[in-house]
Amino acid sequence: MSKKTNKSIKQRIIVIQILIVASIFLLGAKSFDIQIFKAKDLAQKAEKGYSRYITVKGERGQIFDRNMNKLATSIDAISITASPLKIKNPGDVAKKLSQILGINQKKLQGTLSSKRMFAIVAKSISPDEAEQIRKLHLTGIYFENDSKRFYPNRNLSAQIIGFTGTDNSGLEGLEFKYNSVLEGSSLKIKVKKDGHGGILDLDKKKRAELKGKSIVLTLDKKIQFLSEQILEKTVKAHQAKSGMVLVMRPQTGEFLSIAHFPQFNPNNFKRYNNIVFRNRAVTDAFEPGSAMKVFTAAAALENGFGPKSIFFCENGTYKIGSFTIHDTHPYDWLSMNQIIKFSSNIGATKIGAKIGDKILHNYLIAFGFGNKTQIECPGETSGSLSPYQKWSKIDASAISFGQGVSVSAVQLISGISAIANNGVLMKPLLIKKIISSNGKNLEVYRPEKIRRVISSRSAIHVKNMMRLAVEGEGTGTKAAMAGYTVCGKTGTAQKALENGKGYSKDNYISIFAGFAPENKPELAILVAIDEPRKQYYGGDVAAPAFKTIMAESFNYLNIPPENNKHMVVLLSPGEKN
Repeated sequence: MSKKTNKSIKQRIIVIQILIVASIFLLGAKSFDIQIFKAKDLAQKAEKGYSRYITVKGERGQIFDRNMNKLATSIDAISITASPLKIKNPGDVAKKLSQILGINQKKLQGTLSSKRMFAIVAKSISPDEAEQIRKLHLTGIYFENDSKRFYPNRNLSAQIIGFTGTDNSGLEGLEFKYNSVLEGSSLKIKVKKDGHGGILDLDKKKRAELKGKSIVLTLDKKIQFLSEQILEKTVKAHQAKSGMVLVMRPQTGEFLSIAHFPQFNPNNFKRYNNIVFRNRAVTDAFEPGSAMKVFTAAAALENGFGPKSIFFCENGTYKIGSFTIHDTHPYDWLSMNQIIKFSSNIGATKIGAKIGDKILHNYLIAFGFGNKTQIECPGETSGSLSPYQKWSKIDASAISFGQGVSVSAVQLISGISAIANNGVLMKPLLIKKIISSNGKNLEVYRPEKIRRVISSRSAIHVKNMMRLAVEGEGTGTKAAMAGYTVCGKTGTAQKALENGKGYSKDNYISIFAGFAPENKPELAILVAIDEPRKQYYGGDVAAPAFKTIMAESFNYLNIPPENNKHMVVLLSPGEKN
């Protein structure tokens, strides 16, 4: 080998050595930069590759009846998420998912075509939908555990409880009114993802800690079911538009039932017209008709008149200015007892005229009419009761027998219960208590006395009048029950025309309101049937439903008969009396 060649090789070796040393130096410098200066940033980038932060919301609290039966609860559900960057054909995936989930394909394709790592496709889908999607084995589509609101009794108390939307926030009823109480707390937590972007784990303990509070109602599931069942039969039998039944404990103001018909299933609320969602017992006002006469009588008893005070009832026709008032049957002289028993409009007019507009107005206000009851439901109406200074003679007359004044069903049953409760008006009570996720009492709502409206003596007299209305030739005889003294009052109210000018000749609200037993009322019940056909008198339409609900509720609550002399004993063949 020549000296020249040898020199060239040595030079190459030196260059290679220099390059190796330089490379080692550069690698060391880069390693130092990565490990010291960029460690934090690179760790965060790596973390994003296998984890992300999500907001976890605690499970929604439950709604129970007074006996801790579940009326609204939450069940496990599946939500569908996506990693759009991993989806090669967004159009095809969107088409397949939209067919199963029933969502807009074009909008979904836009979501799946985005440059995001994460997107929500659908919340709280059904197990059947989830299984169909699993079978497609779609890349970039994932399943996450979630919860869904569920109403185990379907239609039961639907208008009272309401429902939630897809995000589990309350939209109607108590779900809406008490949304801030029921909804769980939220917390942002870190979750791990698998190599495809799906969530590997989710801390269930954290979900449990975030669970919302629960509500216990005063409603009794069995009496609610019974009320709804009888109401449905009554509405259908009379081809009516709708109906309501309210059951209250007079001494406490607690509601055991608030029933509506038509009903709806809150599990599938989107299938129904939103008109049916309304809790009409609270939101709607109607003219009570002759049921108002007991309050007119109560006002008179407090102002110098007695149950045997007599009034001339004009033989069935009485003119006030250009208006004529009629009674169903012609009467001459009637006592106050008989005016309530036979439901004389003219008699009630005469009573109202004797005591005066101011006194009548003040007692109606004292019974709770014209003001909201503050029941724990959204959208409550105050009804309408104009100031007495604005009453004309015909206004005063009409109001005394239940026209020209409008009330809610809650107001009316509360007023009737005040008579049953010896003259003391109680605040309507629907919420019994609010409890924590572990069952601890957080707030307890107790019966609340609002005011004494009339004396015990006057209340006893009105009870007697209402008992007479259910006996003999009274208007409410179809509400009478063997073994119990029933006190009640019928109402047959013509519905006002939509233009506000006059009353319909064809459309009525049929009402029966009452309580039993007379001496110690256990339950007060209001039945109101809207626009029944063929028959429309409250004594024919509403009173039989009242009787059935009262009798079966007494049987369920084990309320014994008042007096053995009312009982009928059935003997088996061959048995001696």
